Amino acid sequence: MDIIPAIDLINGQCVRLSAGDFARQTTYDSDPLAVAQRFEQAGVRRLHVVDLDGARAGRPVHLAVLERLARHTGLAIDAGGGIQSDESLTQVLAAGARHITAGSIAVRSPATVRGWLQAHGPDVVFVGADFRAGYVLTGAWAEASARPVAEFVAAYVGEGATTFIATDVSKDGLLQGPSLRAYQALAAAVPPACLIASGGVTTVADLEALALAGVSGAIIGKALYEGTIALPDLRRFL
Repeated sequence: MDIIPAIDLINGQCVRLSAGDFARQTTYDSDPLAVAQRFEQAGVRRLHVVDLDGARAGRPVHLAVLERLARHTGLAIDAGGGIQSDESLTQVLAAGARHITAGSIAVRSPATVRGWLQAHGPDVVFVGADFRAGYVLTGAWAEASARPVAEFVAAYVGEGATTFIATDVSKDGLLQGPSLRAYQALAAAVPPACLIASGGVTTVADLEALALAGVSGAIIGKALYEGTIALPDLRRFL
C-alpha cells in the first residue's frame, strides 16, 4: 500500500483543517520544504500537496511553493487545489507536479476532466472524490452535491480514470480513525478503481485496516504532525 504524507498550504505554511472547516485551522510549520525533506529522508517517495488558498480562489496560488518542493526533493508530487482550467493545469505541471488531482472541476465540468484524461493520461490526472455521508462535495468542501460517491467514481472509471483520492471530509483532521466501512463499500462497488484513502488516519493499525478494506494507498496528514504516527513506524509499509 502506498503511503502518502500530505502538506496542506495556507499563506505558504503547512496547516491542517478539522473536518474541512477553514475556521478550525492549525499551523504546524512555516517551511513546507523542510517538512517534505523530512518525509523524503524517512523513505517516503510520494507527497500529496493541497493548495487550500487556491481551492478557495479557484486558481493555483502557491505555485512557487510547489516549484520549490519539486526542485529540492525527488518526491512524486500530486498537487490539488484550484485547478479549474487548462491554464491552471499547465501551470501546476510546469511547476513540477507529477500528478494533479481534479477536485471540484470533476463534478462541475466532467467534459473538461475527460479532456485532461485524454490529453495527459490517467497516470497524471487523478480524480478527487471528496465526500461526506456518501455524497460528493465541491467548492473547497463547502458545497454538498446529490451525487453518491460510488456513482461518481464509477462514471470516471468509464471515462478512463484509474486513481481516485477519496477523502471522507467528516473524518479529515480529527484523529478519530478512517471510515473503514465507507472504503470497503466503495472498493466493492467499483473494483477497478485504485482508491487512495484520505481522512482520519490516526494509527498504524488504521493503515493495516485500510489495506484489508481494499484501498491501494493512504494519505496521512495530522497523524504525522501530531505524532500519533511516527515516520519510523512507516518503514515496513515503505
